[in-house]
Amino acid sequence: MRTLANELENFLSKTVTVEGWVNSRRDHGGLIFIDLRDHTGIIQLVITPENETAFKLAESVRDEYVLKATGKMREREPDLINPHIPTGKIELVVDSLELLNKSEPLPVNTHDDGEKSSEEMRLKYRYLDLRRPSMQNLLLRRSEYYRYIRNFMYEHDFTEITTPILANSSPEGARDFLVPSRLHPGKFYALPQAPQQFKQLLMVGGVDKYFQIAPCFRDEDPRADRLYGDFYQLDMEMAFVDDGETVRAEIEPLFIELATKFSNKKLVLNSEPAKEYLGKNNKIPKLPYDFALDTYGTDKPDLRYGMELINLTDVFKDTEFKVFKTECVKALCVKGAASLTRREIDDFTERARKLGAGGLAYILYTEEGAKSPILKFMTEDEIKNVQKLTSASTGDAVFFGADTRVKVNKVLGELRIAFADHFKLKNPDEVSYAWIVDFPFYEWDGKNNKLDFGHNPFSMPKGGLKAIEEISNKDSSQQRFLELKADQFDMVMNGFEVCSGAVRNYSPEIMYKVFNILGYNNEYVESRFGGMLNAFKFGAPPHAGCAPGLDRIFMVLESVDNIRDIVAFPKNGSGVDLMMDSPSLVDDAQLDELSLAVVPEED
Repeated sequence: MRTLANELENFLSKTVTVEGWVNSRRDHGGLIFIDLRDHTGIIQLVITPENETAFKLAESVRDEYVLKATGKMREREPDLINPHIPTGKIELVVDSLELLNKSEPLPVNTHDDGEKSSEEMRLKYRYLDLRRPSMQNLLLRRSEYYRYIRNFMYEHDFTEITTPILANSSPEGARDFLVPSRLHPGKFYALPQAPQQFKQLLMVGGVDKYFQIAPCFRDEDPRADRLYGDFYQLDMEMAFVDDGETVRAEIEPLFIELATKFSNKKLVLNSEPAKEYLGKNNKIPKLPYDFALDTYGTDKPDLRYGMELINLTDVFKDTEFKVFKTECVKALCVKGAASLTRREIDDFTERARKLGAGGLAYILYTEEGAKSPILKFMTEDEIKNVQKLTSASTGDAVFFGADTRVKVNKVLGELRIAFADHFKLKNPDEVSYAWIVDFPFYEWDGKNNKLDFGHNPFSMPKGGLKAIEEISNKDSSQQRFLELKADQFDMVMNGFEVCSGAVRNYSPEIMYKVFNILGYNNEYVESRFGGMLNAFKFGAPPHAGCAPGLDRIFMVLESVDNIRDIVAFPKNGSGVDLMMDSPSLVDDAQLDELSLAVVPEED
């Protein structure tokens, strides 16, 4: 019977059998020592020449050979104790040794010490990379993380239900992965971007509280915090709920517990403006979407540090400085930034230009006083008020944004993040959450000069049909509907969006109406969402829910910079599975069976 490395201290002076990989081998002439590794740790094997069969085999083994060893456990001599491993005080004296499998020389390092292999090689040989103790520990922690989440949901009376993988295409905001139907040529299934429609139908079906750890599929470009292709979310929905606060109150304890139980991080709320939005029964602030944009320049603010955007529009309302004669003027006060070199300032200026700014005006507050190329264009009152409102002191720098409100928020919001990275303001030992609420229901698509959904059509407009009708009576422009809010919310964790949720639109009348506003007729709505609309006609209860992204949360808890590092088998930054060589070509016969043809790209 196999005994694991972390159990062996309980078997001193007893005969045990261990199995694992050769971590290292040392031949001391009269003795051979093998460090054998399993998923729980390492145990030292001692093979003596008296045991001729075992000794001969031990002479031939190499790193990563798979062995089975039986022998008696004993304590090491005091001067031979290895304090660097948990089993460093014990060893196994081998009676029999069996080779289970050989290994060719490894293309990647399976140890955590030494030089780390390149990501390309680690992903190509991921099955070997997973042998590293840190990866084994990560897989174990992730399993415990999932188990804890499931138990939380069960304890809160949620029912786990799986939903179909082959579904219909829906406008979730990303490209679908389409699956051609063999039985119905010319038609396609879509892999679900989320189980959105199915979980709403479960509410119609009488399920009171549903959840699943759901696979989701989106054809989006990968990035450091987003996997390509598939990811997992905690999908949940609650019946007879008509406000977002009920959902947030239900799930908020889980977020707090995950941060405290699955990391050593401290839960903090450092941003003073955010504290104004702490609810009576909430530990996490609820920031209105407009407030988040105006204060942090983003709807995903990292609250581990301050550096809020300061509105200086009134300071410069009568200015003669042409650059600041704009709709909006804001500033960032960056502590300690007066020490930036000219080259570093130029780098930040170039970053601002790439975001659409004309440049980056600034004032440095040095021991010799304020310094800036723009001071000669400003009045004494303007200079004084800038320093007063930004609370700038010696050693600080103030950076300005002047343009439309939208552009200023975008540019300074991105610079806020860049300055925080540069000055190492993001404490890796802290977790800061924020709910973002009151999202706009519609947004203006400047590219196509038309109104579009701000998120998705399944959210309930705040105020329902009455709010829509009141706005409809104001004027005839489509833009008037930009003031309509959705009862929709996000959870932000250390600057990452980790959850989205909403009160759902369960009324056929409102569903038709929100599409009609965009110019879609009822027939279009029925053709795309007929299943849901028909279900809603048979007594659909009010319902709401959300979907925390489990991969992204775990990435933050593990303090890793790239989400691919916390997944067993990720694709690379180009969406390619180097290990399985996918995507790949398929046979013509397979294409014919699906009534498909590959059209060559034109030169």
